[in-house]
Amino acid sequence: MQVTSSNAKRLVVLGTGGTIAGEAGSQHDNVGYRAAQRSVMDLMGGLPVPAGLSVLGEQVAQLDSKDMDHATWQALLARVQAHLADDSVRGIVITHGTDTLEETAFFLHTLLGACKPIVLTCSMRPATALMSDGPQNLVDALAVAADPSARGVVVVCAGQIHDPVGVQKVHTYRPDAFDSGDEGPMGQVLEGQPVWHRRETRVHRAAPPKALQAALSCAVADWPWVALLSSHAGATERAVDAWLAQGVDGLVLAGTGNGTLNQALEPALRRAAEAGVPVWRSTRCVGGPVLSGGASTWPIAQGLNGVKARVALLLDLLAARHGA
Repeated sequence: MQVTSSNAKRLVVLGTGGTIAGEAGSQHDNVGYRAAQRSVMDLMGGLPVPAGLSVLGEQVAQLDSKDMDHATWQALLARVQAHLADDSVRGIVITHGTDTLEETAFFLHTLLGACKPIVLTCSMRPATALMSDGPQNLVDALAVAADPSARGVVVVCAGQIHDPVGVQKVHTYRPDAFDSGDEGPMGQVLEGQPVWHRRETRVHRAAPPKALQAALSCAVADWPWVALLSSHAGATERAVDAWLAQGVDGLVLAGTGNGTLNQALEPALRRAAEAGVPVWRSTRCVGGPVLSGGASTWPIAQGLNGVKARVALLLDLLAARHGA
């Protein structure tokens, strides 16, 4: 890997682990692997670098993204901020596991907004696989990060450029495991060249002004606890009451259909609201927003699935707790 002088433009690749850094005992094994085994420097070895730029690799974390936590988010946010402030950095690439990639992308997008390109990429097959998708995804991500017209947080996987607000992991195995919903991807990478269908991410309000500083400076132990609950057949009040007893700070509900909730949940949710715990609702459906006008009166997490609504409420509460 090349490392630039302080006066040259460069790309920074921040490694966090994931399947892209995973290893299995056989090149034919695409599922029985251990994630987060190879360093980001190893992943970059031998890959082409966009013309006129060089690349610096940095290992921020080394974990399976199913185990992503707020402490890693905080560390990653701090390193992204530091590199964004460096005039020699053209763009940032983050290697990440697929399981929680959409949450990390939304977290960074909501806090940082439109800025230099921050490109999250991944793989569905480990680095040892006969047909590993990681190297191509990483090369594509570098191409997007090097594009002078690229702005803000995007996700690159299987040749597609995805919006951090709309993107979801929708498949357990296919290399093209991500989908951008009704609006479709923002673009694609063709033979090393980003081709954009649209430049702007989906409309979503930014986090409150103090959220960024709070996310960087506040101990993770002091971050609000926001729980995610799915409405389903046979749902009862007990889960909500148990969380209230343990001091939950916010609740997000992934409702059925158009954000509808099992009636058995309603008494406990009213108790939560009376105790000052905000309740937001989303939908467990893969496609479509929750539309107003239904029977439930709980606030809608506009255009967000459950896991992203949890992030948005977390940041709202974090900012409020620390003086926004």
